[in-house]
Amino acid sequence: MLDKEGIAKRIAKEVKDGYYVNLGIGIPTLVANFVRDDIEVEFQSENGILGMGPFPLEGEEDADLINAGKQTITALPGASFFDSAMSFGMIRGQHVDLTILGAMEVAENGDIANWKIPGKMVKGMGGAMDLVASAENIIVAMMHTNKAGDSKLLKKCSLPLTGVACVTKIVTNLAVIEVTKDGFKLLERAPGVSVEEIQKATEGKLLLEGDIPEMQL
Repeated sequence: MLDKEGIAKRIAKEVKDGYYVNLGIGIPTLVANFVRDDIEVEFQSENGILGMGPFPLEGEEDADLINAGKQTITALPGASFFDSAMSFGMIRGQHVDLTILGAMEVAENGDIANWKIPGKMVKGMGGAMDLVASAENIIVAMMHTNKAGDSKLLKKCSLPLTGVACVTKIVTNLAVIEVTKDGFKLLERAPGVSVEEIQKATEGKLLLEGDIPEMQL
């Protein structure tokens, strides 16, 4: 079973040379720490930075350098800063190759709910609305079940949706799953996790083809 850093490490393997990547709040922000050194990747944050680096070391934080989740970050050589209009022009213009988001629920058809829990005060959907509407390659980083042990990979989302039929892949603490027109397709299982455990933790339709390999981190 993976922890949050393990999920981020596995997602980092999906990042290719030359990609422009947007990292959502939560687990996705860790991905920048694990990208291979031999490839060139530009991380974008919707508050207005292109060329975001890994988190700073303790004592080296710059309070003026933050990501969309208000965490302190670093800027790589050649990084650029701009306003929200430019940032969302990049997103809506489909200039981002990969979007990595957290989620509270994902449905078997690729619907995503990641912005509101009924009864709790939130400021709004934020940039996720634009990201899921514009991106063609969306990977979700999430825990497979909630704290009560209930599946978060569902037949149909119960929470208000952020986007419809948009998720392409999910990486959880238990598995790597591709979203297909026929449902969730199990690609890899986390170290020490059986296919049966993943089936038990998945409410939506789970497709199995051949032997399911264990993740290599």
